[in-house]
Amino acid sequence: MLKLTVDTERWHSHVAAFVDSCPGIVPVTKGNGYGFGHALTVQESQRLGVGIIAVGVAQEVVSVREHGWDKEVVVLNPWRPGDEVATELLSDSKVITTISRAEDVAAVREIAPGAPILVEVETSMHRHGVRADEVAALDLDGLNVRGWTIHLPSGAALDEGREMARIVKRHPLASRGIWFSHLGLDDYKTLSKELDVPVRMRVGTRLWLGDVDAYRVTGTVLDIHWLPKGTPVGYHRIKTRADGYIVVVSGGTAHGVALSAPISAGSLRQWLIPGAEALQQMVGRVTSPFTIAGRRPVFAEPPHMHSSMVFIGGPGEPAQVGDEVPVNVRMTTATFDEIRVK
Repeated sequence: MLKLTVDTERWHSHVAAFVDSCPGIVPVTKGNGYGFGHALTVQESQRLGVGIIAVGVAQEVVSVREHGWDKEVVVLNPWRPGDEVATELLSDSKVITTISRAEDVAAVREIAPGAPILVEVETSMHRHGVRADEVAALDLDGLNVRGWTIHLPSGAALDEGREMARIVKRHPLASRGIWFSHLGLDDYKTLSKELDVPVRMRVGTRLWLGDVDAYRVTGTVLDIHWLPKGTPVGYHRIKTRADGYIVVVSGGTAHGVALSAPISAGSLRQWLIPGAEALQQMVGRVTSPFTIAGRRPVFAEPPHMHSSMVFIGGPGEPAQVGDEVPVNVRMTTATFDEIRVK
């Protein structure tokens, strides 16, 4: 099985320290709960005494509530016509809906007068948001405006935060407050002092995953076979490159093993990387995320759904059935068979 083990004391200490250093924090527990799941992140949010958490989509509201959350929830993905769940939640006084288009304001007001909302303003990300030139004249009468949300790019600069705040302050309801994301703590504190409106910050990755020594991921060795050079293995019958061992380890595509975010192709080298990786995969030379006997072995072939076959050359049995081995996974795409809190 693929297992996440959490050092409770260390994790609690990191999360509590971060919350203390970030007044007005809104913990984000979207998606898979950053690997910890909604059960743990909701429990931790309750322990910390915060009054509001954020989820990614409207469909996640029911999950955090099933795990005991009974306070306010903000849905980060903006409302769109046709999303039945998001539309139903407009009339829920404990769910704050994000609106990111001027044309949606009137629609939401007609469906659910008085609905609690956040208004998202377009930043240099150019993902969602009301345009800067639309902000001042935006008619928000008849809605419970809880604030304005500014989704900045990763590693955002203080200058852009200031500029976005200046744009928001053109509107009469700017005093409802501004919610930021992806600001450094020092920059956030600087803005908090400079602005004469309430300020909050949404945080997910740094809050839950900021202390990498507070958790570890392991797979279990399921089988091990010594094979001579040139032996076809796996579904794709890729031949072993030398005498050595095929080690079958728990953890596959269903767990998110070996999944990574696409890189931005901003250079020739970055354009070439996917092709090079495909070629390596064809000849069995892709490094796996498992660490066995102090080495990162190559995949013998692409991962299966719940296990992976890796190759370790040379003499000397590198592992035994039942051994737990470290696995490097992307926590936001990982699904674990077991989450153990110790």
